[in-house]
Amino acid sequence: MDITTLPVVGDLLRAGVDLLTALTAALSPVAGGAAAALAVVALTLGVRIVLVPLAVLQVRAERDRRRLAPQLAALRRRHGADARRLQEAVQRLYTSERVSPLAGCLPVLAQAPVLSLVYALFTHASVAGAANALLDATLVGIPLGHTLLVALASPLWSHAWVVLVLLVVMAVVVEASRRATVHWNPTAEPVAGTPGAGPAAALARWAPFASVVLAAVVPLAATLYVVTSAAWTLGERAVLRRIVR
Repeated sequence: MDITTLPVVGDLLRAGVDLLTALTAALSPVAGGAAAALAVVALTLGVRIVLVPLAVLQVRAERDRRRLAPQLAALRRRHGADARRLQEAVQRLYTSERVSPLAGCLPVLAQAPVLSLVYALFTHASVAGAANALLDATLVGIPLGHTLLVALASPLWSHAWVVLVLLVVMAVVVEASRRATVHWNPTAEPVAGTPGAGPAAALARWAPFASVVLAAVVPLAATLYVVTSAAWTLGERAVLRRIVR
């Protein structure tokens, strides 16, 4: 069954096609063949602007965790050998201080449907029974529906450098974001000496780079979305961390 023909899904995808087509047409006079790619970037920026209030909540939650850092460290020293009791104690602390541990995930969760939409728009030959014109869009010769692996395995392999550049940018942004998070929120770093601190530290160090892997295996349009959103997050956090009280 083609999910793009389902009533709600089909309508959403059709609206997505119409929006990106309109943005591409508007950008074509100045962007030429890169208009469709810039349309995806513009869509990403529009989504991130709408989500700024959630980013403010995210930064406030980070500030609250930093304020609670001494108490959290004391709880880890006291219950470090008992993961269940530590989790319960941390939850009680968050509840008593009215701090939501999930607030930091809100922008990511809110973007998931949009990223899924972009992915779907560039992986289906037809949408709601009509040919998907977005699949004709390219960036430096690579169709926006191609992944890095597809590009490397095709005659277009010489153009795959554009995807590699995006992945390098993504890796740099991820590392800069990770370092900034550790600086502004020391509790993000596992406390040395506690059980499982070694694996937890390794996970905290490398887990953020999962987004780079994601960017490498999704269509180029979704890669553009992920990289643009990550760069926005880095700049947005740098500003909000200094002005949000």
